[in-house]
Amino acid sequence: QVQVVESGGGLVQSGGSLRLSCATSKIIFSIYDMGWYRQAPGKQREMVANITYGGSTNYADFVKGRFTISRDNAKNTAYLLMNSLRPEDTAVYYCNAVRAWGTGNFWGQGTQVTVSS
Repeated sequence: QVQVVESGGGLVQSGGSLRLSCATSKIIFSIYDMGWYRQAPGKQREMVANITYGGSTNYADFVKGRFTISRDNAKNTAYLLMNSLRPEDTAVYYCNAVRAWGTGNFWGQGTQVTVSS
């Protein structure tokens, strides 16, 4: 079955960096738009960044200039490079794969990111 697996989360100090990875299998990765979302305790899940199958990117205002989303179609993997992390970035980060046409929408299990002050 389709797998979407996040990794790379952890504990980091304020101002630090982390790179999240989202590895997929059993999908034609190159025709999927990929997105990163996050959910903090007691809050709704929110979009962080996304990248289309063609490579166009979009960022939430609160991460612009700090986070970079990318993809490697040869490795069926999307990435989120997070710099200048803040305590308010603490959340579970989820990867989402959405087929650009047709049907297909898959979520990973999430990876915890904790930023200490």
